[in-house]
Amino acid sequence: MAMVVNCCVYAKGRRVCDIEIEEISDVLEQQAGFVWIGLHEPSEELMKKIQEEFNLHDLAVEDAHRAHQRPKLEMYGDSLFVVLHTAQKVEGEIRFGETHIFIGARYAVSVRHGASLSYKPVRARCESTPHLLSKGPPFVLYSIMDFVVDNYIPIVEEFEDDVDRLEAEIFKGAAGRETTERIYGLKRDLMALKRAIWPLMEVCNSLTRFGVALIPEDMRPYFRDVHDHVIHINENIDSMREALATALSVNISLTTVGQNEVMKKLAGWAAILAVPTMVGGIYGMNFEHMPELQWDFGYPLVMTVVIVVCALMYRRLRKTGWL
Repeated sequence: MAMVVNCCVYAKGRRVCDIEIEEISDVLEQQAGFVWIGLHEPSEELMKKIQEEFNLHDLAVEDAHRAHQRPKLEMYGDSLFVVLHTAQKVEGEIRFGETHIFIGARYAVSVRHGASLSYKPVRARCESTPHLLSKGPPFVLYSIMDFVVDNYIPIVEEFEDDVDRLEAEIFKGAAGRETTERIYGLKRDLMALKRAIWPLMEVCNSLTRFGVALIPEDMRPYFRDVHDHVIHINENIDSMREALATALSVNISLTTVGQNEVMKKLAGWAAILAVPTMVGGIYGMNFEHMPELQWDFGYPLVMTVVIVVCALMYRRLRKTGWL
């Protein structure tokens, strides 16, 4: 994939033309509007060119090139630097990426790293609403943030389905060691998801405050809407984590109950078998003076007593639920 995905000039909410990186300064001097650049894992040389064109701060450029940053919002003079974490579910595994966004009065630069969907739909949606795109780079920032946050929703919904299936398995008695491992795996993934989405609440809060001069007042409700979505996703993640903690406790409790039932059955059968074992032990001591050994009905009588006692014990243990 090319490092420069798009480099376009927009004026009055409409796309004017595509330009090269080297032409940015000249084009902005000759006409009104702003430049929207989309980059994918750019090289250090390319980032230096972008820095020269827009006079970006060294620290922000270094962060955008190296990635591995936590979600955050930083202000450098008359520009904003925003870091977002993106997420994708690939073959049942969550993969995270990063998007770094530079916003100025006349430019918007997005830098993607790692797992991330293309922002082509974002650009298409912005171009389809020129009355909103005319608000400039702040609307581009909102559109990218809204797109990133909305892409968390199907992932969270998939987690909710997984949690529901786990709970059903547990209460059907089909749970075992694998279920416990799946619970821990889901808890780990949810924790990673929370680390990616939770800091966005503070980012959105900052963008809705009047201290950020680059964000006009009429754009603040849009960022409040993103903030609401972030809160909703965080609440769902917290609910699922609590549900998994409960499911784990229930699974352990049911496993313990199952083991106790087995132990009760083993103890019950051991008590029943103790009767013939005791009788066999007595008559296996080879004493000479045992009168009943001379009786004609001695053996049938002893066997009858053993069977009756065992039957009574079985009935009693069955009635109390031990067998």
